[in-house]
Formats: sequence, C-alpha cells, structure tokens
Amino acid sequence: MTANNRGALVDWTTQRWVQATGQRVALDEYSWLERPVGDVDVIGTDFFARFADREGLTMVTDGPPRGLVENFAALAGPACSPSRVDARVVEFYEQTSEYEFDVWSEWRGGFRPFGSALAAIFSRRLQQLNVPLSPLDTSQGISTAVIQLVDAAGAVKHTAWVREIVASKRTLYAGSYSICRVPGFDGPCIKVAFPLPNGSANVIMRPESAPDGSFTVRSSGRSFGDPGFYFFVEAERGQGWARYLKALKEDIRVYVDPRGHLRADHNLRIWGATFLRLHYRMRRRVA
Repeated sequence: MTANNRGALVDWTTQRWVQATGQRVALDEYSWLERPVGDVDVIGTDFFARFADREGLTMVTDGPPRGLVENFAALAGPACSPSRVDARVVEFYEQTSEYEFDVWSEWRGGFRPFGSALAAIFSRRLQQLNVPLSPLDTSQGISTAVIQLVDAAGAVKHTAWVREIVASKRTLYAGSYSICRVPGFDGPCIKVAFPLPNGSANVIMRPESAPDGSFTVRSSGRSFGDPGFYFFVEAERGQGWARYLKALKEDIRVYVDPRGHLRADHNLRIWGATFLRLHYRMRRRVA
C-alpha cells in the first residue's frame, strides 16, 4: 500500500511523525546529519550499488584492506586515547574487510515481541535492520562486505558496511560509516547511518578507550546536537527534518578476551532498560 510517492503507508506515517515532532534542518548547517537517503521500497544488500550509480561513483569491494575508520588515531578525544587501545582492536577498525563474524542475540525480558513486530512491519519488507530474533537465526553465521564508494579522482566519498544473515539471506545491517563532529560533544564521533525510505537513521557515538585496551562507542546524550540516535527525513536535496530520540541509546565494546579472541558486546536500551544484547566474535579471514 502506498501513500503518494512516499512508499508504504507505515513508512509515510513515520516520516510525518518525524516532520511533526522534529526540527527543520539544512544539511549545509547540520552536516553531521548528511548521509545516503534510502529508496522507498527496499534497501537490501544492493543499496550502495544503486546509490553509486545515481551519484556517479565507483564501488570498490576488493583490493587492499578497507576499514570502518581509515586512521584510528583520528578518534583521539576527551575520553579516547588511541595509543591505549589494543593493537588488535585498532587493526579491526582499520582493516574490517579482512574479518569474518559469528553473532549471538539475546533479547531481554518482554521485549522480544516488540522485535518480532518491528521485523514484520519494517525490517523484512525493507531488508534493513533485520536484528536476529533468536540465536538460531545466525547459527550459519553472517556474511559481511566493506564497500568504498570513490569519485573519479579516486577519493573515498563513502564507506559502507553491509552484513547479511546467511541462513535467511536477510540484510542484517546496511550502513555507512564516517567520523563527524557534533555541537554537543568536544571531540570526534563515529557516525553510522542506515538508509531508510526517503531518509536515514543516524547513530552518532562518542569514543572511549579503557586501561584494559578495550574500545567503546556510546550513542548517549541529552538533547539535539549531542551524540545519540537521530531520524532524518528528506524534504528536498540538502533539506529535511530531524528528530532526536533521547530514550534510545546503545554502546558497543570491542575487546580481546582472555583467550586472545577478538569480541564485541553490543547493548541497546530504551528508557534506561536494556532490550537487546548482541555478542560478536571476529576472526581474520583465511586466505
């Protein structure tokens, strides 16, 4: 079912909610919200190929290692000293394309029905944010691809990380990664932007290093302009509406366990209650 050219009715309704409760933004002023805008029907694993065609960019999927962060040292800030982070964690961020993953999900309390509803209404139809509902969903693992979109001069304009659940062929995440600065935090942040119909969901996370060599990013703030979770809906190119979701927060801790395995723990919370935990084990690919 569609509403004008805005996609499915439920998507159109969500966009109107962002318009009614958010604020109007111009991306030349709020550049930290600028990211690829999704198609109105399906996002999926091929989104960045379609986006590259529209923007006249070349998609790079092989060759030298590609990372979510080109230079980890660029994350130095108030709570992050890159020199304190375990070299194996740094290598993961700078050479993400060289790793394969196992993932386990853990829904908390009575939140799993919410996850099932989200999957039925949005995720499976859009092929985006298909968070596993059971550990068995990812029993065959996930496939991952780190993609760079480059211009005619060879400059990297976008870095994307696309992950697919092997057993179901559903897109777990298709998002772009970059370093940005926001007015509410005195330092660089990692921005993850997930294309959605006529807009995007943007997670802006502040980095922290710890004495044990681990590295954590947190999407935690109090108001618009802080690190956190933002919906963006495009009105026209360069213009739109943005809504800050104070209640939704997450943190991702990447570390080396006592056996020398590289791992990550990903916690998502709403109104202070943890509703989902994801656990990852990362290994370098075997040539």
